[in-house]
Amino acid sequence: MKSLFDLLPNVDSVWVALMVTAIAFAISLVFTFLVSLKMRGTKSFFITSAIMPMIVAAVISMVSIFLDNTATGAVRIATIAVALGLIRFRSTNGRAEELSLLFAGIATGLVCGLGYVLFAFVFAFVVAVLYLALSSVKLFSNKRFNNEKLLKITIPESLEYSEVFSDTFSTYLKTNELVEVKTTGMGSLFRLSYRIELNDIKEEKQFIDELRTKNGNLEISILPYVIENKSL
Repeated sequence: MKSLFDLLPNVDSVWVALMVTAIAFAISLVFTFLVSLKMRGTKSFFITSAIMPMIVAAVISMVSIFLDNTATGAVRIATIAVALGLIRFRSTNGRAEELSLLFAGIATGLVCGLGYVLFAFVFAFVVAVLYLALSSVKLFSNKRFNNEKLLKITIPESLEYSEVFSDTFSTYLKTNELVEVKTTGMGSLFRLSYRIELNDIKEEKQFIDELRTKNGNLEISILPYVIENKSL
């Protein structure tokens, strides 16, 4: 199978690179949307998943064009590896979208450094517009996941927690999953964390009241379920 550069020999290489970048975005957008239907993840992660392949395609295309046609395969591979190495760093933990935009910014500088200033301008503008568009629409906002809550229940160490809340959960919850068990109070208490989805948000108080009768009226909290920022 020939590459697009070989299939369009009479078209300027920069225009072919733009086509390759656009096709990479279209493919990654479709792939990310299909995966988001079942995968649990933040909108930030899905936006990054849709934009990142386009950024990589732009960098690889520009480096390939920049290299002279007489360059050997080993030289090409080494140059591309160095180019990707320049944009493979992160100073602190951040959100997926922050890392992708950092990646895009350095990629733009790299393309400018290769001399393709117009391409760099168009590329940076398109990435910014796509980011704003994807952030504004609800394309990756799966309501089934957005309704999830984080339930934290404190119980005495003597309470067997594996089954004690089962009947209450089956009455008030669509789904529940134990995600963390943590000791507290010098080991005299356990704090259980569940990912839950209520059948009816109006029943939240009744749900908490029933849990209080089983955990000895210790602390209970219900929070929005958010994946920690340190993970993509």
